[in-house]
Amino acid sequence: MNKIRIILYDIREVLYAEFGRVFKDSTVMLIFFIAPLLYPVIFCFMYEKENVTNLPVAVVDQALCDESRRFIHKMEATPEISVEYKCPTMAEAERLMKNRDVHAIFFFPKDFSSDLAAKRTAHVAVFADMSSFYYYKAALLGSNAVLIDEMHTIQLERYAADGLTGLPAQEQMQPVVYQEITAFNPTNGYGSFLLPALIILVVHQTLFLGICLLCGDARENKRSLLVIPARLRTRCTHRVTIGRALCYLIIYTPICLSTLWFIPRMFHMPQLGNLYSILLFLLPFILAVIFFGITVGNIFVRYKVSPLLCFAFFSLILFFSTGMVWPQCNMPRFWYGFSLIFPSTPGVQGFIKISSMGASLADVRAEYIALWVQAGLYFVTASFSLRFIKRYKIFNAI
Repeated sequence: MNKIRIILYDIREVLYAEFGRVFKDSTVMLIFFIAPLLYPVIFCFMYEKENVTNLPVAVVDQALCDESRRFIHKMEATPEISVEYKCPTMAEAERLMKNRDVHAIFFFPKDFSSDLAAKRTAHVAVFADMSSFYYYKAALLGSNAVLIDEMHTIQLERYAADGLTGLPAQEQMQPVVYQEITAFNPTNGYGSFLLPALIILVVHQTLFLGICLLCGDARENKRSLLVIPARLRTRCTHRVTIGRALCYLIIYTPICLSTLWFIPRMFHMPQLGNLYSILLFLLPFILAVIFFGITVGNIFVRYKVSPLLCFAFFSLILFFSTGMVWPQCNMPRFWYGFSLIFPSTPGVQGFIKISSMGASLADVRAEYIALWVQAGLYFVTASFSLRFIKRYKIFNAI
């Protein structure tokens, strides 16, 4: 019992000392308490309107036939597209796009009607403004919906010309009836797809950056040995690691609760997971990030400004390696293996499955185990990195 009391006393001493370091550093306070709450709110406001409606477009109708006019009329009825201009030439439509008056052009060639009459494939050209993904998406969705409906109409007309009408024609045109149901993104919005990954990356990067700033400040001012109590400098460095980790865990648990639970609900983002599963999943994620940050900070960070310079660069790499932009199964094996170094990779994958898809911990078993393995591995490296500080005496306390 006496030994347990000594261990708890050592951990408590390190915990209080680490709290003091955090609350004395205004930069770390800003990163720990303001950035994780401010960035998600900004992102949610930016993507609150998840879909573009009434996208202004121009139509160049050189066919001037009933079929092209019907197509245009159906486009005007879609929520995504608003036909603002009907231009006689492509040059005029291109001028409107260059002036940002329209964001898409629909072109009907002269042979549009004759191709349909001859039962050949007719073409409609769509030129979309790629300055924003939203413009392209609205133009594509609106035109595809009209295209599918128009294909059905043309097919029914051809069956009627051959003497096949009514229910037999419908069954011939669509032998298998299908219904599209968007299970995990009912608005089909870009924000609901992207924001869960961005939010958990914000948690990862702010926690990692704050820890590295504290390590860089201690190393720059030659106070790294002061992180380790004098009686623990030759042994039991794992107690120091546990004490520091408890400090960051206590700070970031309510921050994660606000960032990953209350803010998404406040902005009505899809959230099918329960709070209990999310908290259990976040525990190894936060611990893995803490121990990873301590390891990198103790070994590689020499100046306080160094983590700030690398923040933007590595944030982009981490975002692409999570599998949200490009599927992990299609990544080169080297880069896929490299992505597993960072807790953000299994963290993002598992959190999205729980929060957006309603998965249980059993469903994210692989990601959950990966985070615990990372937490254990980085705990060992974090403890040995403190011995590295003492052994090589490159951070002499003054």
